[in-house]
Amino acid sequence: MAESAAEAQSGQETGGAAERVTRTASGTVVSNRMDKTITVLVERRVQHPVYGKIIRRSSKLHAHDENNDCNVGDTVTVEECRPLSKTKTWMLKSIDERAREV
Repeated sequence: MAESAAEAQSGQETGGAAERVTRTASGTVVSNRMDKTITVLVERRVQHPVYGKIIRRSSKLHAHDENNDCNVGDTVTVEECRPLSKTKTWMLKSIDERAREV
């Protein structure tokens, strides 16, 4: 009885809402031509279901870059957020590694 009362009390303190875990993804910036938007290429390695060979699968994500900080070639981490436009549902979290200047 005391445990359930403690759980109920802690639920009321936080408003009853559970903490949401946001998805994150790491990838390489392939385009920054849009204003405050970057395109991030996220690659993952999967095993072919029949032949067993390791193959690369990729997807492109549009992410919000508020200050236009990213350049092509940067390695970045993005996190999922509410939809900001038709295709943009990710936001820049951090720039992990800058691209080398040529």
